Amino acid sequence: MSAPWHPLGCRALRGSDKLGTGGFTLIELVITVAIVGLIATVAFPMAELAVQRTKERELRDALQQIRIAIDAYKEAIDDPRNSTKKDPTKSSYPPSLQVLVDGLADPTDPKGGKMLYFLRRLPRDPLATDSTLSAEASWGKRSYASPADAPAEGDDIFDVYSQSTGTGLNGIPYRQW
Repeated sequence: MSAPWHPLGCRALRGSDKLGTGGFTLIELVITVAIVGLIATVAFPMAELAVQRTKERELRDALQQIRIAIDAYKEAIDDPRNSTKKDPTKSSYPPSLQVLVDGLADPTDPKGGKMLYFLRRLPRDPLATDSTLSAEASWGKRSYASPADAPAEGDDIFDVYSQSTGTGLNGIPYRQW
């Protein structure tokens, strides 16, 4: 007895006449693994690049926050309404980064009760590799008396920079940002 007619022109399958078992062939698995591997080799460098961009953005933001706070501190000290006498042998820059967080007695307040705060918290250098360092110690500090091409610490803090030896995606070393 012949099988009933099928629209594709072949006989209808019955019970034990099934052609496949429903699994994948070895070639299908190899091709799938190769495609996944190819996608991974493209995605991994992109993920590393995204992490580096994020760290660079954090570095740029942290440097900007600290530099603005240093300038605001200097302006507060140099304010002509400042009633306290400034030592002419010292610069108007902060003696440490922690002073920017701890605050400064408002020199324009005659009662001396007001405080000026320049930072809520001191950001860490996002490129610092030693996690045991404090936020202040993670930064390189330049004194007003030191030259720009050879920054060195001193009695005050004129500028901060990253101590990382790496180079940014823009080709400029992090220390020069």
